[in-house]
Amino acid sequence: MREVAKAAGVSVATVSHVVNNKKGARIGEDARRRVQHVVAELGYRPNALAKTLSRGTSRFIGLVADAIATTPFAGQIIHGAQDEAWKHGYILLVANTESNAAAESEAIAMMLEHQVHGILYSTWYHRGITPPEGLEKTETVLVNCYDLDGGYPAVVPDEYQGGRAATAALLAAGHQRIAFINTTTESPAQSGRLAGYRAALEASGVPFDDSLVFPASPQQEGGYASTDGVLRTGATGVFCHNDRVAMGLYDGLRERGLRIPEDIAVMGFDNQDVIAAHLRPPLSTVALPHYELGAQGVRLLLGLESSTPDSPQLIDCPPIARSSV
Repeated sequence: MREVAKAAGVSVATVSHVVNNKKGARIGEDARRRVQHVVAELGYRPNALAKTLSRGTSRFIGLVADAIATTPFAGQIIHGAQDEAWKHGYILLVANTESNAAAESEAIAMMLEHQVHGILYSTWYHRGITPPEGLEKTETVLVNCYDLDGGYPAVVPDEYQGGRAATAALLAAGHQRIAFINTTTESPAQSGRLAGYRAALEASGVPFDDSLVFPASPQQEGGYASTDGVLRTGATGVFCHNDRVAMGLYDGLRERGLRIPEDIAVMGFDNQDVIAAHLRPPLSTVALPHYELGAQGVRLLLGLESSTPDSPQLIDCPPIARSSV
């Protein structure tokens, strides 16, 4: 700063006011331009550590994740958070802990030492959690998960709306007898998507039939194993809990000589691009809004939008129309 001040012919205080965009500082336009020119010419950069110490906070936002950095589609949470952070002058620090409690504790401690503005804590699938210790020491928003005790603001996908949208797409295509292959694992996705399925049927005047709901493992094998049961019901459309289940159902239907969507329509959930866009025919599905979850988490953390710990914010899961319905 002294070098900039000497070259620009101004005081060190004036340089400080210019580079920090000090509001209310009375600086002439000529002096401001001279400082900015010298700053660019000399390649001056403020000392981030010194600014952190003086402010008591930094331009860093922490993101602690259990596995999302290594999953094929949920890494979009990082992408969304990073883009939104950059937009507001912040940098994202990411720690992927692979669900290791010791690594998680160390990551949170490291971020607190760096005086991050706040921490996003995220899980790779939507569920209730007991947040780890240390998060109470800074501003925290939960992403793709929620506090079972309601102590932290959270942003999660709207599973109910997504299930309703998936079923509505099949109804709009003229299907009245719609099977639902659901997971056996208790989760917000299991209960929320089932509730949305029932609500869409009810809104269209189609009675709910419990015999059309099939519990299955949430993998390709679960969809494949459900094929005969689905066909015995006479269903003309099937809503699958996720794209992997739909992929297994594709295999089962193809082995039985059935065509999609001519003989039976199939709807997935997740929009896992490596699956949905590359099946034949491409799979109509509902997208989990991972990018928007990350972006909204940053907005809540920065106070750009309001939130409450009592009720997680819900993000819509948009339907993606392809060729299987």
